[in-house]
Amino acid sequence: MGQSKLSGQAAQDDQRSGTRMKPGKQTTLRKRAILSGAGVHSYAPVRLVLHPSEANSGISFLRTGLPGGRERLIDAIWSNVSMTELCTVIGDPADASVSTVEHLLAAFAALGVDNVMVEIDGPEVPIMDGSAADFVEAIQLAGIHQLSVPRRYLKVLKPVRVEQGRAFSELRPADKGFRLEVEIDFAAGTIGRQKKSIDLDGKLFERDIARARTFGFLRDVERLWKAGFALGASLENTVALDEERVLNPEGLRWPDEFVRHKTLDAVGDLALAGSPIIGTYRSFCGGHKMNVAVLSALFADKSAYEFIEVQPRRDAPRVDLRIAAQAAYAPERS
Repeated sequence: MGQSKLSGQAAQDDQRSGTRMKPGKQTTLRKRAILSGAGVHSYAPVRLVLHPSEANSGISFLRTGLPGGRERLIDAIWSNVSMTELCTVIGDPADASVSTVEHLLAAFAALGVDNVMVEIDGPEVPIMDGSAADFVEAIQLAGIHQLSVPRRYLKVLKPVRVEQGRAFSELRPADKGFRLEVEIDFAAGTIGRQKKSIDLDGKLFERDIARARTFGFLRDVERLWKAGFALGASLENTVALDEERVLNPEGLRWPDEFVRHKTLDAVGDLALAGSPIIGTYRSFCGGHKMNVAVLSALFADKSAYEFIEVQPRRDAPRVDLRIAAQAAYAPERS
């Protein structure tokens, strides 16, 4: 299991700066954070360095350790997604890519961190304990620094929906905030049908979502290994299921840990919008593929969204703040 190596002083700095935070301003990290671990699919050891970044730079990954000493900067944006089987991959797998980005991106999005450059010397973000908890801790210890530039929000203006068989994912308008309503339905009795609805908030995410672990079935292990997946999966980073049993000695962290993890994945995948979303996300039996597909469908319709610089308050009058309208390890099977 990986460890974050950070100073406790950063946490104190974060608490002091948090009292001066103004809503609607962009943020970055107060200081860099370092984590290390191994990928759940590649089993490759990797070192992450989370660097503070300038306003409007967004979240990006600096992929180092490439053949010939090359480096490649990859923006964490939906249009750079190249694969969504069992995890989300950005960049070109034939050249430079980073896989399993969703848990780290979820931590950034939920804690309101807008600008970070993630230096990574391997092909996959480390799985840590299978959740986003270590990433949340690393961000909190590093501290969050507010910048002077306004944050840009992505406001959903009309419903956009994608379907695949009985599964669907959709984005719908909302007056304020970002709500997720995620439902799954597995034949296995250990999971069954579960639903989780949350209004995304940093404290709620840390308490109810961040520690939910990725999961998988033993029946799939041999097939996944042959395909090059799950080479680093273990009971330390994955909830393992044998149809009607959870095999991890410690059991589940919540009875509905499975849908909580699917919600975590959705937060991370939808962070690839590039801006915090004002809207409601609903999915049934979805996963990485459909999370990214609904973003693609949204940006394909310029009348379905706008960018604004101020998130409306519940008690505030609605004002047209349009500034632009431009295209900019949980199993998938449910």
